[in-house]
Amino acid sequence: MYAEERRRAIVEQARTKGRVEVAALADELSVTAETVRRDLTDLERRGVLRRVHGGALPVERAVGEPALDEKATVMLTEKRRIAKAALDLVPAAGSVLLDAGSTTGELATLFPDGDLTVLTNGLPIAASLATRRELDVHLIGGRVRGRTMATVDRWALEALDDLQVDVAFLATNGLSASRGLSTHDQAEAQVKAAMLHAAREIVLLADSSKVGAEQLIRYATLERVDVIITDTDLDDERVEELTAAGPRVVRA
Repeated sequence: MYAEERRRAIVEQARTKGRVEVAALADELSVTAETVRRDLTDLERRGVLRRVHGGALPVERAVGEPALDEKATVMLTEKRRIAKAALDLVPAAGSVLLDAGSTTGELATLFPDGDLTVLTNGLPIAASLATRRELDVHLIGGRVRGRTMATVDRWALEALDDLQVDVAFLATNGLSASRGLSTHDQAEAQVKAAMLHAAREIVLLADSSKVGAEQLIRYATLERVDVIITDTDLDDERVEELTAAGPRVVRA
């Protein structure tokens, strides 16, 4: 296998699995770990991958938006750790807004009992919580985007305009210190922006593969975000960049 073929294989695997590891790649490709590291360094220079300890993560720029079921299996272990850490910020009583998304969906599966009003624009999240008798669950109406199972457009925006919740747990497709929060779709960007204005505290749940990614539509700067919960693959330099932009960063 030529070097360029090997690097294409590495990128494809990173995008499919959500990450690649040096040791595993060396075994699979029958090359040395040092060769893999050189490949990863080259791909990082091209802006395709981002190096982390022991491997690399994909940097998705200008690629098609993944469907919810596709995202659900990517970095699942990290998403579950993030969701577990987010439980510390769920109030014992009050109101919570849950954005549609795979990581927020993991948080919904762990949601505690309590005197809570939960509002969401995610159909799977609403369905998973609807049977919990101790929770007062509300689905924000609107057009349903089949790709993400999120409600959007005028009805959703009007509902959010009337809300003032205690905490909003948001998801994102892109996150960078310079550009802020971004996503693929204009309708979802509008709803996410409205959620930022509908909550007293904003908690962003984003695995490390989202950090450094800049998608088509920006919907907020990081100044409005209070806390970012991510995973331990995010290096110190990236954490410092994000913290300097405003929010507190928690690695789970």
